[in-house]
Amino acid sequence: MAMSNLEQAPAEIDCCAGESRAEVETLEPRAVPLGGPRAMTVFRTLPQKQRSLIGAWCFLDHYGPDEVEVTGGMDVPRHPHTGLQTVSWLFTGGINHIDSAGHEALVRPGEVNLMTAGHGISHSEIVTAETRVLHGAQLWTALPDSARNMPPTFENYRPEPLHTDQWTMSVFLGSFSIGELSSTSPVQTHTELSGAEIRLQPGAEVFISVPSHHEHGVLLDSGSLQVNGHDLKVRDLGFIKAGCTTLHLKAGDEPVLALLIGGEPLNENILMWWNFVGRTHEEVLAFRAQWQAEIGAEPGDASEDRFGPFPPNTPDPLPAPALPTVRLRPRVNPS
Repeated sequence: MAMSNLEQAPAEIDCCAGESRAEVETLEPRAVPLGGPRAMTVFRTLPQKQRSLIGAWCFLDHYGPDEVEVTGGMDVPRHPHTGLQTVSWLFTGGINHIDSAGHEALVRPGEVNLMTAGHGISHSEIVTAETRVLHGAQLWTALPDSARNMPPTFENYRPEPLHTDQWTMSVFLGSFSIGELSSTSPVQTHTELSGAEIRLQPGAEVFISVPSHHEHGVLLDSGSLQVNGHDLKVRDLGFIKAGCTTLHLKAGDEPVLALLIGGEPLNENILMWWNFVGRTHEEVLAFRAQWQAEIGAEPGDASEDRFGPFPPNTPDPLPAPALPTVRLRPRVNPS
């Protein structure tokens, strides 16, 4: 299939766009029960042993399409976060968001909801009563040390898609460009980050310009796709190291739906446990103890009220799991 002028390969492509299959590292998903009476299953590609971060992206759950009447959908009562931003992106369905900073929002397809936990926040995520099919992704980004204790915030943004008759790209964080078309999100991040939904018609291919100092990941939701000549399977996350200036995406015989994420390497060792991002074992233990004290699950000092008030008549909060018997250690990415 012929490409339009905007989809033609640049006259000079850096070597990354034509490198061998080995230059795209495949991160395979693992199935995780999210919780609730029927335990909706999500597929987690970040973090894992071989790679903890892509830029500052530290967590990626992909789910659906799920029939809510069968799986129970997303039903996550109030729970805490520190030191991170949550990024919610839906393809189908709706989720009600409530947080302790006073924000109530409806997560809808084509809109990004970004919650900055900072010093501490708690929130709930409950599928809407009208939703029949739930399908989307939940991502986190680790805040750098300079911002991880900031007050909590919330932003919503609906990007205007870039498109031709062969492809569509909705940029919800950072900036991306294809040929002469480009888009930049106004949503605030605290390191250089980017994220976009990409849809390709069968046989379509695009050359996406990216900063050479960013790492990137491509999550394949559906269809058949090559990234820089490397075949991805559905639910795989393809990792591309820093050094590329062009990403070459080529659809096979089926339409493609994918997510593209990227960012500058964080270059900070983070410690992730449950819903907390910190830096030391002692710090995470303190987060857990404070949450347990605030919700009345265990005795302790809750005088600081780190995780904030919550509206009455909502489901009971989630208590923290038991701590592991070994010392928590920071996550370190391979070089």
